[in-house]
Amino acid sequence: MTGPQQRPAGPHEPAGPERPGGAEQPGGAASGGPAPAGVRRSGLRNPDKAVRGLGAGTMALEALVLLLAIQPIRVVGGDLSGAAIGAIVALAVACVVLAGMMRRPWAWHAGTVLQGLLLLSGLLHWSLFALGVMFALVWAYALHVRRVILG
Repeated sequence: MTGPQQRPAGPHEPAGPERPGGAEQPGGAASGGPAPAGVRRSGLRNPDKAVRGLGAGTMALEALVLLLAIQPIRVVGGDLSGAAIGAIVALAVACVVLAGMMRRPWAWHAGTVLQGLLLLSGLLHWSLFALGVMFALVWAYALHVRRVILG
């Protein structure tokens, strides 16, 4: 009786798990070796799109938080000037614009500049500085994830 384990593997038959040494490819992911050239190791189908989504989501979230923070800052923090409200709205609009421009490589640098501007707006009100610190940390993490995924 000739079973699948006793038949020799021909050129048209792939070596399967029932064959000794057939499950591992030399230098492939199954062997634990380095990935072949041109293959990304992140495991994502489209790493560029995932990273763009992270950046856009971060910017959109920042815009939403900035706009929703106006009223609580006015009520609790008090003394929110018209210049501070204008700065908040301008920064939120810039966040929305950058969220839509994440395909362009310069948008990541512009997002970093935007975090610096939010920190500088802390001169208008202390709570804007606190928001700037929080979102600068979130943006730094997004940049770290981008560097890890895209290399």
